[in-house]
Amino acid sequence: MATGNVRYARYVLFAIFGIVVIYLISTSSLPQYTEPLKDHAGQLLGGFKGAPQAEDQKIYSTATTTALSSQPTSVNPALTHFPLDDLTPSAPEGKANATFVTLARNSDIWEIARSIRQVEDRFNRNYHYDWVFLNDKPFDDTFKKVTTSLVSGKTHYGEIKEEHWSFPSWIDQDKARQVREDMAQRKIIYGDSISYRHMCRFESGFFFRQPLMMNYEWYWRVEPSVELFCDVHYDPFKFMIENKKKYSFVLSLYEYVETIPTLWDSVKKFMKKHPEHLAADNSLEFLSDDNGETYNKCHFWSNFEIGNLDWLRSKAYIDFFETLDKDGGFFYERWGDAPVHSIAAGLLLDKSEIHFFNDIAYYHVPFTHCPTGEDVRLKLKCHCNPDQNFDWKSYSCTSRYFELNKLEKPAGWHDQQ
Repeated sequence: MATGNVRYARYVLFAIFGIVVIYLISTSSLPQYTEPLKDHAGQLLGGFKGAPQAEDQKIYSTATTTALSSQPTSVNPALTHFPLDDLTPSAPEGKANATFVTLARNSDIWEIARSIRQVEDRFNRNYHYDWVFLNDKPFDDTFKKVTTSLVSGKTHYGEIKEEHWSFPSWIDQDKARQVREDMAQRKIIYGDSISYRHMCRFESGFFFRQPLMMNYEWYWRVEPSVELFCDVHYDPFKFMIENKKKYSFVLSLYEYVETIPTLWDSVKKFMKKHPEHLAADNSLEFLSDDNGETYNKCHFWSNFEIGNLDWLRSKAYIDFFETLDKDGGFFYERWGDAPVHSIAAGLLLDKSEIHFFNDIAYYHVPFTHCPTGEDVRLKLKCHCNPDQNFDWKSYSCTSRYFELNKLEKPAGWHDQQ
């Protein structure tokens, strides 16, 4: 009986030993945990137990970013390049001195997060360009944490000076108030908004002079709640440099005439005072049907822009802006930054320095630019509906741009009228 018990115990020990050996062999083939992300000071980032909170570490300070922002947003390195046959694949060699720039409020966080995700997935995960965020109030920790986690380049946060976001001294406050009340009664969009007017004036004359923006030569403007429908398979900044472009657009249309009744009067005053600033081969014909006597209201939609900051900082553009600003139309009417930028580009730049990006598909409510040409849309993995393309509709000015520059319209444009 004792002998049987000993034999039974041996079987149990051998079984336990066998199970341990099999377990060790199987677990040795499992992937090991990677080291958690750390910031520049070696502190853990993310939701690890015991990790320091952002407000304690102060990792999201103004004009700085964490090490997390340098991590590529793509989880699959094999997907960071787009083989597009006859189209040039992305090859980020020697970036431009450029940045994305966004004017946003803290309450815009989830709308701008969506925009950043679109830009990163469709383009910036290959290039890691910086992003400058501007606000007339301090950005809060949530805004900084979320945006920094999404951007593959460095993020910078700037607070706008009061003098760049307020009524200038020469504005008659009573007159401006009466204008807003009248526009509200006529139901003109943003007609009664003070903040919208500050925004238009800021985008027209001050965003490019902010301290953070002085570090760059090129900008790409991104607004909350926009979409990029196609892969951007090359670097638009380098394209602009190599092809001697200074301003670009994807959508153009006619401005709401009730918001700019005297804008062209101020423009003509500028042209008469500063003929030396007018480009020899300008785009006046895009802006006027009667050689400059009146404005036809055509403008490039400035919520998408890729442009040259040195041009905006030039004496020609500053003289142009200051002429308009002194006339008070940002507050006595409701001048938008889109016609201001467009008229400046049309008069101060040669036609060849303005570019239309057909292959950058874009949406900002309520208009869509979906590239004309099925071959381009398929190669760039576009998900936009070409029937919604605004380019060739009657209220678009893009046909005028093509005709002025003697450009051949892309195949299929007739089908999108």
